[in-house]
Amino acid sequence: MSLPPPPQQAEPATCYRHPDRPTGRRCTRCGKPACSDCLVQAAVGSHCRDCAKAAQPDVRTRAKFWSARQPAMVTTALIAINVLFFVYTIVLDPESLSGRLTEAQVQLGLNEQFLRLDGEWYRLITSGFMHFGLIHIGFNMYLLYMLGQMLEPALGRVTFLLVYLAGLLGGSAGSLLLDQQTAISAGASGAVFGLMGLAFVGYYLNGANPLNTSIGSLLMINLVITFLIPRISIGGHLGGAAAGAVMALVVMAPRHRAFPAWTAYATPVAVGTLSVVVAVLAV
Repeated sequence: MSLPPPPQQAEPATCYRHPDRPTGRRCTRCGKPACSDCLVQAAVGSHCRDCAKAAQPDVRTRAKFWSARQPAMVTTALIAINVLFFVYTIVLDPESLSGRLTEAQVQLGLNEQFLRLDGEWYRLITSGFMHFGLIHIGFNMYLLYMLGQMLEPALGRVTFLLVYLAGLLGGSAGSLLLDQQTAISAGASGAVFGLMGLAFVGYYLNGANPLNTSIGSLLMINLVITFLIPRISIGGHLGGAAAGAVMALVVMAPRHRAFPAWTAYATPVAVGTLSVVVAVLAV
């Protein structure tokens, strides 16, 4: 009577990336044998490096996910641009830290003479990014940060940027129309007042009393400061607030009276264009 041959022992599997390494582990997704160095912990089980790489979203999808996690990206970019302008003035003349007028501010600030005689209309925008001293830029950037965190996610990035620029132009037009343009004026306060005016009217349109909100208190306090403290551009603040209030009638309209989507872009463009026309006529 002959006995059956003894069963042959199977050779141990080796890692698919390191053939010299025996392993008893496998990828729970594709089943390939892999050593500990070639396995990545997954939500369920462990995946080999090939499967882990294949499971990652592509660059475009990752960019969309990253963008979605930045609710106030335009606000951050605007603050960065203002800070860069301020650094530029410091590099040219460190005395600008004390609020002293510098050559860069003269070159880029708002002044009726430069517009009327030299036609330097770019000043309507560049003046909105120039500041006089740390207190000036610090206060404006703090307000921009607070308002941007609230308004940018609600409006969307493109609309928020257009609203900001229209408020800036409204502030420049108001400054030329109402202020004594014997000196250089600058600052983001026109655009910031535009955001406050937009939020104030937006609350009212949507059934809330804006005076009972933080925005109402903020706007009232800043208006009082505007009229009480000398050397503040009254026209710039009022012009920006007026531009924001007009835009709010469309951009912040309640849902039951909502305008077509394209008007959210067209309204700030129209207000900004009208502001430029007012500035030209005021000079």
